[in-house]
Amino acid sequence: MENRPRSAWIAAALVLLAGSALAQQQQAVQSASITDVVYEVTFDRATSPFSQIGVEMSFRTSGPDPVVLSLPAWTPGSYELDNYATNVQNFQARAGEADLRWDKVDWDTWRVFPSGAGTVTVRFDYLADALDTGSAWAAEDFAFFNGTNLFLYPEGQSLEFPSRVRIDTESDWLVATGMTPGAGANQFTASDFHELVDMPTFIGRFDLDSMEIDGVLHRLATYPEGFVQGQTRQTTWTQLQGMMPAMAAVFGESPFDTYTTLMVFPPEFGGASALEHRNSHLGIYVPQLAGSPITGSVLAHEIFHAWNVKRLRPAGLVPYDYGRPQPTTLLWVSEGLTSYYDDLSLVRGGVYGKEFFYRSTSGDIVATEDAGAIALEDASLTTWIGSRDGTSGIYYPKGAVAGFLLDILIRDATDNEASLDDVMRELYWRTYRETFTGFSEAAWWEAVERAAGGRSFEDFRARYVDGREPYPWDEVLPLAGLQLVQDTTYRPLVGIFVAYDDDGARIDGLVPDGAAAAGGVRAGDRLLRAGPVAIESPQSFEEFRAHFAEKPSGTPFQVVVQRDGKELTLELELRISEEIQRRLTEDSNASQKAVRIREGLLSGS
Repeated sequence: MENRPRSAWIAAALVLLAGSALAQQQQAVQSASITDVVYEVTFDRATSPFSQIGVEMSFRTSGPDPVVLSLPAWTPGSYELDNYATNVQNFQARAGEADLRWDKVDWDTWRVFPSGAGTVTVRFDYLADALDTGSAWAAEDFAFFNGTNLFLYPEGQSLEFPSRVRIDTESDWLVATGMTPGAGANQFTASDFHELVDMPTFIGRFDLDSMEIDGVLHRLATYPEGFVQGQTRQTTWTQLQGMMPAMAAVFGESPFDTYTTLMVFPPEFGGASALEHRNSHLGIYVPQLAGSPITGSVLAHEIFHAWNVKRLRPAGLVPYDYGRPQPTTLLWVSEGLTSYYDDLSLVRGGVYGKEFFYRSTSGDIVATEDAGAIALEDASLTTWIGSRDGTSGIYYPKGAVAGFLLDILIRDATDNEASLDDVMRELYWRTYRETFTGFSEAAWWEAVERAAGGRSFEDFRARYVDGREPYPWDEVLPLAGLQLVQDTTYRPLVGIFVAYDDDGARIDGLVPDGAAAAGGVRAGDRLLRAGPVAIESPQSFEEFRAHFAEKPSGTPFQVVVQRDGKELTLELELRISEEIQRRLTEDSNASQKAVRIREGLLSGS
């Protein structure tokens, strides 16, 4: 997590409070109604050098009453205020050839004064320089954007208005989006504002191909052009082919006719980040991750969100309000259970074996234990302010293992006749398909208890979701023929930080109270030898550790360093680092019922 000064976090909290006040103010400033809404987006070789995307919005008015237009402050799924209006430049409003008067109501709201009934056009340039999945970014021959970045809406009016979108770009550039195609090339339609802004878009030079999976047309768009090719691209398709049917089986349907996977591999990016949408998702990855199991997990996570959070949604997020935070105690269900199902879907789909799931779940268990005592409901609420104690995202791994435990307990209570899948499916159909109201906390636990044949989960909720007690691994895991085993590794350490150059190994720093610091080694020394091992490369320390692997702590050894042009031999005492790892593994003595539960969980049966 980024280390920010305390004043920045106080400012962030004040922004949240101000956002709430502004939301109340905006409700009082209601726009006149508008019709025939058309958006035009321009990105081409003329705008790309400035990292700009041109935006126009035209609409019809019935009279001179002011039209109040707001830009969203956040993108659903990111759970943070990004205030996209900060990137707006050169705002204008016109009716035909005449300029119209306009002013600002607040930082993300513009009030336009029409001269009467007719067509009004507002335009602005949007600075696309944020390499973030919730934002917009442009390169010389490419750009992506989210609808929340660019598309204005009439304040205080219903968001159920239809609209059309035109994208103006070079004739030899491509467009990839989940939007519904319209009447012409690069023209699209949206039935309402929620659909409009839930469609990230690629414009420019990139690779694009498609495949039908489980009756759904899937498009894969990757940038830079020519980067994801050959076996790497085939691996990505194999991951998609395996996970999609497994996910649809959980909910009983695929709720989209097409799905678009948008992937960016910029050389200046580190890590992996992605954001879900209703029939697509946008991911940004370090290039080295292309085609890797890590990328497969991210793909699975965001695609599973097309069911769990875009449709099966906490009631507090129905409908989305783009002008203010929408905190909920149930993000551990939306994000954590998605983290449980993402790797599980890859196993159920035959992409990877069960050890893949065991390793990822072991990582979630370790992250949960390392985070200390924090309630899932609390973590769900505080994500909006990015807590500085390192727990702002703990509802991902801790929520994943909560789902894992619930799945085992439901299967145990019903002799594997029901599972967490049944809970997800019931709520999906009841709170999305029948009436899109979202689910409450009470509805969630009632569905869990129904799936478990009436077994109460009040104690589980009180202790492990609202409460902060350690999870009952030893009590629940054996019910699925699983156990946590502890591995202890002893590593001999010198206690130094080393950098390498043409002259060899230079000591950049010392571990406080480490062997080197206690023995008189200094930062800036050249390390020539540690024990009997000449230090010539990072692999030399593997030789050192192998030589002293069986030696006890306190064993004397020498290091030879070069200081001020002279060689010095220093006497050190060996320090041993004890590393304890916990991993999930199968119990060879498991009962037949436990084995059935384990195999049912892994296969989805």
